[in-house]
Amino acid sequence: NRMEIKTYVLPKHKKIIKDAIEFELARGGQIYFLANRIHTMPKILQEIHELRTGARIGMLHGRMHEKNILKTMHDFREKRIDLLMSTTIVENGLDISDANTLIVENATLLGLAEAHQLRGRIGRGNREAYAYFLYPNRKLQEKAAERLEALELYSWRGAGMDIAKRDLELRGCGNILGKAQSGVAYKVG
Repeated sequence: NRMEIKTYVLPKHKKIIKDAIEFELARGGQIYFLANRIHTMPKILQEIHELRTGARIGMLHGRMHEKNILKTMHDFREKRIDLLMSTTIVENGLDISDANTLIVENATLLGLAEAHQLRGRIGRGNREAYAYFLYPNRKLQEKAAERLEALELYSWRGAGMDIAKRDLELRGCGNILGKAQSGVAYKVG
């Protein structure tokens, strides 16, 4: 019964973040907040606290002790945490049906396939899910703009193949059989 994830690509703004958090809390859901640079997490955490949404916030990243990671995830699963601020560590197969909102703090730092994988962490139940890919309020580089546009365009269920094709178009396929390849691949055939 999964539904299409409503995907929005927007400039970062406090009102967007506050509204998204409050909307999800009002319907009894949970939020993944992706801040993929560990050193920026305390500042972003402070910004979220200043929004006064009432969300109970937990933090998760790969430099934490394993025991703390397990406790944080257990608390999130048991709904003792409403908003889980994390790095991309959450793309590794977490399946929490009440997590139906994803907010990505600086989506320009993600590749297209990685962003699509992260979007797949929400909407795991029968509720409508919302993904907000935010970018800094400055002119985007061309490649970043193309990735974010593709992410917004290919948001239906089963769009993985279309995302992969678009990613291949954007990044190129490399030089699989050329002389620049290591080894003797260029001698094949």
